[in-house]
Amino acid sequence: MKANELKFSDIDRLIVDNVDQHEFWVHRDLYRDPAVFELEMKYIFERNWVFVGLESQAPNPNDYFTTWVGRQPIIVARDKHGKLGAFINSCAHKGARIAHHRDGNAKQWVCSYHGWAYDTAGACIYIKDQDAGCYAEPFNKLDHGLKKVKFDAYRGFLFASLSDDVPSLDEHLGDAKKMLDLVWDQGPDGIEAIPGVSSYTYNANWKMQVENCIDAYHLTSCHPSFMNIVSRRKAGESRNTQVKSIDFNVMDVVKGGTACFPRGHAVIYATNPLENERGMFVHRDEAVARCGETKTKWMLATRNLTIYPNVQFAENASLQMRVIRPLSVDKTEMTIYCIGAKGESDAAREIRIRQYEDFFNTSGLATPDDTIAYEDCQFGFQARNLEWLQGTARGITGYHTGPDELSQEIGIRPDSGFMGAMGAWDETVYYGGYRAWKQFIKDGLEADGLL
Repeated sequence: MKANELKFSDIDRLIVDNVDQHEFWVHRDLYRDPAVFELEMKYIFERNWVFVGLESQAPNPNDYFTTWVGRQPIIVARDKHGKLGAFINSCAHKGARIAHHRDGNAKQWVCSYHGWAYDTAGACIYIKDQDAGCYAEPFNKLDHGLKKVKFDAYRGFLFASLSDDVPSLDEHLGDAKKMLDLVWDQGPDGIEAIPGVSSYTYNANWKMQVENCIDAYHLTSCHPSFMNIVSRRKAGESRNTQVKSIDFNVMDVVKGGTACFPRGHAVIYATNPLENERGMFVHRDEAVARCGETKTKWMLATRNLTIYPNVQFAENASLQMRVIRPLSVDKTEMTIYCIGAKGESDAAREIRIRQYEDFFNTSGLATPDDTIAYEDCQFGFQARNLEWLQGTARGITGYHTGPDELSQEIGIRPDSGFMGAMGAWDETVYYGGYRAWKQFIKDGLEADGLL
């Protein structure tokens, strides 16, 4: 089936949302059908707000970095006056890429093909040999600048959209902003990406990563090597004393919850009995004075947050930011960062980095485990005579709408959630993402008259 032939009924058939009867099922075609992938790119990644970076990645005038919105190459730049903006990374003349590096500082970009030049506000400031070019009036009336992209920020989190027909960023984020606050407020001046970015690809669908961040169920079966190493360190059987590893064996008995927000955002969280092992704990007293006991408690808690569709903040072993870039129905690029509070002490920064290297980094103990699991799933999706996954059933008898005791303590009012011992390994936290997935695609089909 071609992407432009998909109708509402085809999208509706892929998700069974019947929670009142304790049923919520997801069809395997969400992960394996190229036609579905085309709709996702068009209506979720290219007609929606997409995370593009942190303001700390371009702190000074004329700083820039390059990234993607869906399949479109993007430059995020701070102009000479310090104003941030976003542009398509394509010369107006012949379409060539003008910014070749991941990041840098430049007063202008010069196209290496024909020499057209642009400033960091996106304006075309030079057309080579324009006077001798025999150009006609219709050409002279054109805007020769870089194509601007809709751009906005929440605190230091930067977002862009290829479509102007989107709600405000404030509306898009909703109450999930309060979860971003728990990331940003870890320092009095916010957070920054610590140098040392890594990128890698895995051969599976992008939604495998979206789910994994809020999937606690896989922890004990997918990461036993890490848990065994932590046990050896605690028992004094390891000589590695530089890493304060997080012991996930204690997490299944602590109290926690999950929450789904409108437009696909979701979070899983738990109180942290090992908060003193965290880098931020070094500055706990300052955080309490600035933010209060309750907010500091939840900043030190275990939290994995997905801002739909493409960025995640994993706050368990250190603080990791993951940016998701779908390449095809069965291939995804990940870019990952260690995040820390601006101006934090060397002691706090060292703990963050060592824990990040130990668990999260591409060379860490967790990331290879996860990506192999995604690829095993994608391999199994080749079984076309199997239609439905059973990976959304855990926790459904504890599913509730609205806030609960823990979400109220945090200060959020989610659409739905689950509260209990973390050992329940709730899967209802996926529901908000699937519902947003279906609504974004159906809204796009309707807007394009493909009813």
